[in-house]
Amino acid sequence: MKPYEQFVDNMLKAVRTGQGKDPAAATALIQDALRNAGLMPGANTGTQAGAQAGAQAPFVDLNDLPTGDWRARFHARQARPRHAPTPDAPGRFLAGSFGNAAGTRRYRLYVPARAASGPRPLVVMLHGCQQDAGDFAAGTAMNRQAEEHGCLVLYPDQDRGANGSNCWNWFDAAHQARDQGEPALIAGMTRHVLQEHGADPDRVFVAGLSAGGAMAAVMGAAYPELYAAVGVHSGLPVGAARDLMSGLNAMKGKHLGGASRTLRRRRPLIVFHGDQDAVVHPSNGAALIRQFLGDGTVREIEERGTAGTGRGHTRTTALDDDGRVVAEHWIVHGAGHAWAGGDPAGSYTDASGPNASAEMLRFFLAQAAD
Repeated sequence: MKPYEQFVDNMLKAVRTGQGKDPAAATALIQDALRNAGLMPGANTGTQAGAQAGAQAPFVDLNDLPTGDWRARFHARQARPRHAPTPDAPGRFLAGSFGNAAGTRRYRLYVPARAASGPRPLVVMLHGCQQDAGDFAAGTAMNRQAEEHGCLVLYPDQDRGANGSNCWNWFDAAHQARDQGEPALIAGMTRHVLQEHGADPDRVFVAGLSAGGAMAAVMGAAYPELYAAVGVHSGLPVGAARDLMSGLNAMKGKHLGGASRTLRRRRPLIVFHGDQDAVVHPSNGAALIRQFLGDGTVREIEERGTAGTGRGHTRTTALDDDGRVVAEHWIVHGAGHAWAGGDPAGSYTDASGPNASAEMLRFFLAQAAD
């Protein structure tokens, strides 16, 4: 039986079990199918707390599931390519770990081969679901861009004990605020690398894809003094969800009220989103721009173009009262849920679009230069 057919078979078994008046067993089957398809966080089954969390999980209504979303993500997961353990760049790709009161996570850190002329900029890259640091580095090819510009690149690694699909828990209220949960871990790791490698504290940036993009937005909102600019690819606005089910609805473009609130302290933002994304609805990109900009934008400039490989895009640039660029919104035409201009050595990439890694780094460094 093919993997997709197995997924559907598991869901049908759950429905039949529910009809047989055993909702607990049906819930377990549905959750297992969703978890295997990369659509649901996994419990820490090796601990009593994890077992209790699994037993107390609410019943999942099949009518609430985003059909096109899970199908697209399931097929993308099955087709994901293998990647090299180190990216195609001449510098060192170091492995490390960081821990604080919020927990411990591993990370990879790219250090350029070229000598530094001063404190280096630092870019924090947050991978998406079913990815890890090595996969994300290979797919985004950000290390090649970093070598050219002399940047450090930090790739925090989610732990499967925290989420069975390797997603950052952006949708969970416990991981959306300053000094708690995963934001506290990522911020602490960022500061650790800043100190250990003598990076420039005025040129620290955060970016991510999908769940990682949503978490990057959380980081920019929670730690505006730490991150000078934010990049979000195929992600969601801050406060779009508070739990798993509202997270699935947010992916369809149905946000909670918190997503409409503007941030107290704005951070420059660059957003990429494919207009054919079936996993995270493209309206999330526009919602992010509104959330980060607030009422301070006086002018927007829209440009249309085509990447050298053929996929078109529309870029809208927002300027503040002083004429400085504070946001860019890239809509990649015909693109799905994938990193634009990415390398097929990694998963969730689309080589046909504009180079999101190059454009994000350009945007970041230009902001720091103002």
